[in-house]
Amino acid sequence: MTVKDTVKDTTTGPIVVTRRGRVLEVRIERGKANAIDAATSRIMGDVFAGFRDDPELRVAILTGTGEKFFCPGWDLKAAAEGEAPDSDYGVGGFGGLQQLPGLNKPVICAVNGLAFGGGFEIMISCDIILAAEHATFALPEINSGTVADAATIKLPRRIPYHVAMELLFTGRRIDATEARHWGLINEILPADRLMARAREMADQLADGPPLVFAAIKEIDRETSHLPVLQALAVVTGRKLKTVDVLYSSEDQLEGARAFAEKRKPQWKGR
Repeated sequence: MTVKDTVKDTTTGPIVVTRRGRVLEVRIERGKANAIDAATSRIMGDVFAGFRDDPELRVAILTGTGEKFFCPGWDLKAAAEGEAPDSDYGVGGFGGLQQLPGLNKPVICAVNGLAFGGGFEIMISCDIILAAEHATFALPEINSGTVADAATIKLPRRIPYHVAMELLFTGRRIDATEARHWGLINEILPADRLMARAREMADQLADGPPLVFAAIKEIDRETSHLPVLQALAVVTGRKLKTVDVLYSSEDQLEGARAFAEKRKPQWKGR
């Protein structure tokens, strides 16, 4: 079942979903701040699972509504009303991306404003991160007596340990310039150029080799904990499904032929 079958293009509700050719755009539109409760998270999980399973879709863009907030994370109003930190957040975990199995397609995050807490964690679950010049980032869970669990696991693996610990221990805000300095984001853009750049990049990736992208994501996901030689043995031994499919694919031959014939490859995803 595809995203088109399960979630129609819409301009209302907590999650706005738009298909644009082979690109799926997902926009958080919930209340004034785009905070996410368990019900919204389950919708996001269904949307991204549909994206994963739809052979017509190649790339997704995730962003927020407005220019002030990308996402501040968990809706603390829902928490105050009794929603537990370990609620059922759906098939992909909080925000639909963090624990979604087998997501082997590129996801671009266009951070249009504040990305705090769970919003920060959703952001770093994406593959490429673009940010508006005014975007700010923080992990303020320390101030509400809880732990930024996903960020505590991921952040020290992304940026220097002592910097990650400072952000987790203090909850301080950083701006887009500092985020770029530490390698948290790829590009900083004027707010009015953010989505245009995200779409430009998505279109570029949508024209790329989907089987290669799938292999890249699975290799990273399944070998990041292994020593280099052991990881290489997993890949060269074709022990990962995406690698095995790629090495036996029409696209593998097409890439070599296109190079030899000095033409643009025609990727078929098979």
